Amino acid sequence: MSTNLEAQVLEWLASQRQAMIDQLRLLVDTDSGSYDKEGVDRVGAHLRTFLEGAGLTCETFVSERYGDGLRATLGTPDERQKPILLMGHRDTVFPKGETGQRPFRIEDHLAYGPGVADMKAGLVMNSFVLAAFARFGAPGPIVGLYTSDEEIASPSSRALIEQEARRARAVFNAEPGRPSGNVVTGRKGGVFIRMEIRGVPAHSGVNFEQGVSAIEELSRKVTAIHALTDLEKGITVNVGLVSGGQSVNTVAPNARAEIDLRYIEPQDHSRIVGQIQEIVATSFVPGTSAELEILGEFLPLVSTDASRQLFALYAGCAERIGLTVGEEFTGGCADSGFAAALGVPTLCATGPCGGKAHSPDEYLELDTLVPRAQALALSILALGSP
Repeated sequence: MSTNLEAQVLEWLASQRQAMIDQLRLLVDTDSGSYDKEGVDRVGAHLRTFLEGAGLTCETFVSERYGDGLRATLGTPDERQKPILLMGHRDTVFPKGETGQRPFRIEDHLAYGPGVADMKAGLVMNSFVLAAFARFGAPGPIVGLYTSDEEIASPSSRALIEQEARRARAVFNAEPGRPSGNVVTGRKGGVFIRMEIRGVPAHSGVNFEQGVSAIEELSRKVTAIHALTDLEKGITVNVGLVSGGQSVNTVAPNARAEIDLRYIEPQDHSRIVGQIQEIVATSFVPGTSAELEILGEFLPLVSTDASRQLFALYAGCAERIGLTVGEEFTGGCADSGFAAALGVPTLCATGPCGGKAHSPDEYLELDTLVPRAQALALSILALGSP
């Protein structure tokens, strides 16, 4: 590693604070809810303009339904020159028009706005780190991957993430750093499930006995599904959405529920999903029937010897610029699990620090933009040539 290269990269990143904030404002003030393909692609266009202007080669992966994938490449990755992969997602959980109601703003040392921490600041950080190495030289190939639908379990992006992770030697996912300043080395896996129940309609006053209530069946299934929760093992099963019925004076002909399953150990996945399937297939109220559909799922981020070594390297690099970085486990899911499941050393939440994601109070600590970018850059330099 060249000491001169290190100094050039660190100094340049330190000079880019306002430019980072300006880019962040541009991204935050662009609506990009997961189902808003036009908005997500507009964020991608902003990033592509910056990245190509910095000298990176960009490629688009077209999706008909969701936002397109975007890959920025520095160097020429191959079997001998495996790249370091920097990941981030462009979508948010907020509806179209949200940015008009509460655009990007700064109060004291905090920035606010839809997706400011989760995770548009991480996109900015990754982009400026890539730009720094494009300007001064890189120790090896680096790939920036900007996906489009993480907030809904990456239905179109998972295959792209796995494709890029398979050829990488290390992965840094720029989800927001924790308010503590820590990064994430472990995450739960998640499965999102829809259950549809059919009953038999009848007038609830005239011929009640001829009806079969889908809502009654739903209530019994919810009780059985919630009983699968095992807090000691880190397994939670939550029915978070319910709907059903036709009118107050009709025995309910239909009902629907959406289920959130979280787990830690990969081996628990098939067992709990199988138990949910068994509950869905069981008719507690004779005459009802039900179907189950898996809407999406995340894989857990499981710590390994290789990922622990990557964390130690990152923490050591952060310490060199005055940051004390610990590690945390979280019940939240992220794309990092897809990379880690392939056996690639993966570190998550390397982005600038913030909190209260998915809420109107979401915030970013602006003073972490540059140091977190520098810590990432030092880590890339410390990994050296492949």
